[in-house]
Amino acid sequence: MTEAKYNYFVIRRFYVHNYRCLENFELPIADRSSILLIGKNGVGKSTVGFALEILQRIARGVNRVDDLVKPKDLARGRTDVPMRFEIEVKLGGQIYEYLIAFDFPPGFKELRVLEERLIADGKPVFTRKEAQVRLAKPDLEREAEFLIDWHRAALPIVQERTVTDPLFIFRQWLARIVILRPIPSLIEGSSVQETLQPNTDVTNFGAWFSGLLGYAPAAYGKIDDYLKQVMPDLKDIKNPLIGKDSRSLEVQFSNDLGNLTIPFKDLSDGEKCFMICAMVLAANNAYGPLVCFWDEPDNYLALSEVGHFIMALRKAFQSGGQFITTSHNPEAIRRFSEENTLVLGRKNHLEPTKIRPVSEIKVNGELVSALIRGDVEL
Repeated sequence: MTEAKYNYFVIRRFYVHNYRCLENFELPIADRSSILLIGKNGVGKSTVGFALEILQRIARGVNRVDDLVKPKDLARGRTDVPMRFEIEVKLGGQIYEYLIAFDFPPGFKELRVLEERLIADGKPVFTRKEAQVRLAKPDLEREAEFLIDWHRAALPIVQERTVTDPLFIFRQWLARIVILRPIPSLIEGSSVQETLQPNTDVTNFGAWFSGLLGYAPAAYGKIDDYLKQVMPDLKDIKNPLIGKDSRSLEVQFSNDLGNLTIPFKDLSDGEKCFMICAMVLAANNAYGPLVCFWDEPDNYLALSEVGHFIMALRKAFQSGGQFITTSHNPEAIRRFSEENTLVLGRKNHLEPTKIRPVSEIKVNGELVSALIRGDVEL
């Protein structure tokens, strides 16, 4: 079975212009369940994740433009063309297209929204030009119109009517995109609330764990299955109350030598990454299909652990959703095919990022060896 047949709920097109090093940049990932971005430091791999995060944050309710993008984010300070973000996704059997563009007129201190629209299966849900928003109303002869502050995005403000409303479906999917740049040393496992939306550094891991199990208690089985593959002596994960409203995760281990309970915050950085991986697998199964962008997930792992870790994530997204990752690790790179590996590059900091699949690049010998020699050129 090909990826195009079994993969759904995917990004078909992601386009960015005039944002940092991304100019007229399009990520060629349509119908691919897993994608690896490689390239030297400074070529824009992480920037792709930052660009995707802007759209995710809009869907999560951040609508003030200055909280999303800054004038310094304009490519080489260019103010003569708008900064644009466009995403096209397949959600079930429908195609959704969302666009937002920002400009920076002379005399302004902040960027403002120039254009914004959401289209579902070719039909406008809403369109926006400068301050004017037009809502498509199927039951009315005329579109509804209202004015909005130029410095605010409309997507979080427009109200959906039902859970089957295309606006609700798209906004919920976009808000649930998982973008990860974990800082394990800062993840303590405590929580005072629940969420299905982990933040990028995953410091709200405890709230995510509580939210996932509250939403789908059976998800614990998925978490447990994966973790016992990488930590065979794992016995249980507890999330006891430590106050009126707060909880703190603790992990229990057991073998022939006895039992041991460790507070989550005292796990090693690599073990915390195993926990995050288990949550991604369980979340995609429970309330996905999701898109997960994980920036260098192998940073805290031993070489012997990388291959299994990457393959577990790749396999989890084969039945729906997308796993997008970056890496410099040879063991991670070897777990992707040429068709699923994209090379990013630029010759200097004044040039925009270019991107091409490895399958379209002439590589002398094995890819990893060529990367080490610096022989991979766009």
